[in-house]
Amino acid sequence: MKPDLKFLFAHPAHFIALGFGSGLSPVAPGTAGTLAAWLLFPLIKPYFSDAGFLAFLVAAFVIGVFAASRSGRALGAADHGAIVWDEIVPFWLVLLMTPEGFLWQLAAFIWFRFFDITKPQPARWIDGHMKHGFGVMLDDVVAAGYTLLVLALFKVLF
Repeated sequence: MKPDLKFLFAHPAHFIALGFGSGLSPVAPGTAGTLAAWLLFPLIKPYFSDAGFLAFLVAAFVIGVFAASRSGRALGAADHGAIVWDEIVPFWLVLLMTPEGFLWQLAAFIWFRFFDITKPQPARWIDGHMKHGFGVMLDDVVAAGYTLLVLALFKVLF
C-alpha cells in the first residue's frame, strides 16, 4: 500500500509513524524523515534540559514502537519505507550529542544515513529478525550509536 494524506490523518499513530508527513516523500523517505528531524531539533530542544530531552526521547521511542507497529500492520509491511519515526527519534539523539556547528551536524546527517542504509551488525540482524515496532525502532538506534562513535573519533582525531 502506498500511503497518502488520507492515511496520514486516519489515525494519530500514522501521523507520528510517518514523521508528520515527511515519510510521504516520493523520493528517499528515510532521508526526508532524517531531514525533518534535523529541522525540528532546534525548535524542540530549547524547551528541555539535556536530561529532560533524553527523557523525551525515551518517551518518543516507546510511542514510536506502538505507532510503527500499528502503521506497519495497516500498510502491510512491518518496516514500510514511509515509516520514518524510526529515523527521527534516533537522529534527535545524535543531534543532542553532536558538537555544535553546521558542519558537525551535516557530518552527523551523512553518517547516520550511511549507517541506516548499510545496516552494519547488529542492525542488519535486528532488521531481518525483529519484524515489529520495537525492531523497526531499534535498528536505527544502532545506526545512531555507530554515528556517535564515528563523530567521537573525528573529534579526537581532528
